[in-house]
Amino acid sequence: MPLENAKTTRKLDDLPPLELLRSFEAAARRLSFTEAAAEVALTQSAVSRQVQQLEGSLGVLLFERRHRALALTEAGAVLQRAVVDSLERLRDATARVRAALVAREVGITCTPGFASLWLIPRLSHFTAAHPQVDVRVSATLDVLDLDRSRLDLAVRFVPIARGNGAALFEESVMPVCAPSLAATLRTPADLDNQTLLTIDAPNHHEAPTVDWEPWLQVMGLAGLRMKSVLRFSHYTDAVAAAVAGQGVVIGRMPLLRELLQDGRLVAPFGEGTATRRGYFIDTSMRAAGNRDAQDFVRWLRAEAEAGTA
Repeated sequence: MPLENAKTTRKLDDLPPLELLRSFEAAARRLSFTEAAAEVALTQSAVSRQVQQLEGSLGVLLFERRHRALALTEAGAVLQRAVVDSLERLRDATARVRAALVAREVGITCTPGFASLWLIPRLSHFTAAHPQVDVRVSATLDVLDLDRSRLDLAVRFVPIARGNGAALFEESVMPVCAPSLAATLRTPADLDNQTLLTIDAPNHHEAPTVDWEPWLQVMGLAGLRMKSVLRFSHYTDAVAAAVAGQGVVIGRMPLLRELLQDGRLVAPFGEGTATRRGYFIDTSMRAAGNRDAQDFVRWLRAEAEAGTA
């Protein structure tokens, strides 16, 4: 046998049977074989026999058996301190090992439009800096309860007066279209001859131009009626139709800023109009204990500030 293995074997042989130590620790802490038995899911007699076996292996008494009571001997107290210290170290080591195996994750919910047009194009910036963190995006128009859904944060799109949490940015709107179509739009009145690209409103009695109202009011075009209307279930589909030159969509800024910057869309009438709505970061209770979620919030704010600089 190699010398190193022989040393390891002798060290293990010097230890008392390890399966007995848990029963001893419970009995020493509670000073009762009956209560220790309930804790370790054994009978009282089984715990008593295990303690006697441990005493036999050590050659000393660990307890003074009194009438309906136990007391630690000096040897028992020494062993108790050693066992408690060893078990605490084992618990700490086990917790660290398990923590290393638990996936690091950030869960976020937001609208489909925000996810597709603003978040996802930038998300590689975060994942490149945090490759060990999984990001879970729940893109929905439903307002999810963060704690029940086990999510860390939400980016909520709400009127500014109702905004909670850190403000990400305020929305402004303006008509946008493909460059080929923009050449026919010299004044807002020219919209009469264009196809309106819009989304189905939850209340189907609303006018198809409901998302245009802030801009129409500023421009004095409340009675505007376009030649035809194409309706979509999702805003991202309406934007895709605009990029394809199929009509004019109301551009929600800053969601469409990159499409304007790279020339896929054009704003024929210049600057946008504030809607008094904005995007706010709401965090859950679980995010307070998730450093990766806190990093994600800081990253969101930094990206928003960089986009408006």
